[in-house]
Amino acid sequence: MSPILFKDNMPALQNKDYFNYGGQGPLPTQSLNAITSSWETIQKLGPFTNNVWPYITKEIIATKNLLAEICAIHPKRIALTENVTSGCVLPLLGLPFSDGDNLLLSDCEHPGIVAACKELARKKNLTIAILPVSKLCNGNDKKDETYNEVLKLIDEYLQKNTKLVVLSHLLWNTGQIMPIKLISKKLKEHLSKPYLLVDAAQSFSHIPIKGACNHADIYAFTGHKWAYGPEGLGAVALSTRVLEESSPTLVGWKSLKAEEGIYVNNKTPFHSDGRRFEIATSCVPLLAGLRSSLIMLKDEGHETERFCKIKDLSAILWGKLNQIKNIELVLNSPPPSGIVSFNIRGINSPEEVVNYLGQENLWIRVLEDPKWLRACVNITTDLNEINNLVIGLKNFISNQESI
Repeated sequence: MSPILFKDNMPALQNKDYFNYGGQGPLPTQSLNAITSSWETIQKLGPFTNNVWPYITKEIIATKNLLAEICAIHPKRIALTENVTSGCVLPLLGLPFSDGDNLLLSDCEHPGIVAACKELARKKNLTIAILPVSKLCNGNDKKDETYNEVLKLIDEYLQKNTKLVVLSHLLWNTGQIMPIKLISKKLKEHLSKPYLLVDAAQSFSHIPIKGACNHADIYAFTGHKWAYGPEGLGAVALSTRVLEESSPTLVGWKSLKAEEGIYVNNKTPFHSDGRRFEIATSCVPLLAGLRSSLIMLKDEGHETERFCKIKDLSAILWGKLNQIKNIELVLNSPPPSGIVSFNIRGINSPEEVVNYLGQENLWIRVLEDPKWLRACVNITTDLNEINNLVIGLKNFISNQESI
């Protein structure tokens, strides 16, 4: 399927210029139809009959196998979740922390994960340190320098009692990519051997993830952003160490090896694989929708080919924005990903920009901390959309100067 046809199959992209893939991607018609078809199949079989269980089992196995192939890990290391936050938090809360252990969080993490870590620290009497990666501003042309700086920061901020490092694979605000594989190696050499929790909300189906996914202890992602999948379905890839050492803290029937005999004193009631972090009834038809989107993406080319296209488009957008008076770009050269963050000098609030552009059917978003504007390009972005966004921003700035 050509990129044009791929885009034509997304109703949400037919009447707007869309740059919010990092928030939520549009759903292809084929994926919506796959979800509807799955609903219909379940209802025909009977939603709670002996006839439906083989179908549900087949859907779960097919989805986990596809995700495991993308992540290059064994399917037993995959747990299905509703979103990135639950994928991070459910295994995190069961890790064996001791009084006074240190958590090292980057200053570019999503508020949901930061809040969970702060609450965990409060309950377990842990300390928190902040890894300052937001100050890194090199673009794609100096990627290796960025990696070296990150590793130096890790060395500087790791404490002898650091038990967990929380770092996104792709920073949701700056667009920088973190060297997860190299960081993992450094942590394994550290005296306390900290766990590595990776928020992969912005990386799944955006950048190549196989090496990072295999080396993180908790690698949580969602299907509703760059993968063009439905909201309400994600997954987490778990290391063997986490599967052995983390006990589920939010428990349901899916976590159990068997429902019968639950009143018997069983010291090992939970699954030994990723299912130990799955809880209870979930929306099965979403599985078909996500698989449909992932297969369509696969038909668009290998992940490295798609990533190269995304970087080419973001470089074009970055270059055009760099020529506009009063626009301040976060990175000093074209970004290493599809995320382009910037600000506009002299405006009262970035929300003014989003509201103005929205009236022209141009959609970007405001980041809250720090207050930046963010535009995301994906393989369905085209040059016409980029030009429309540039014109819209120029017109906004011109109108502001005339007031």
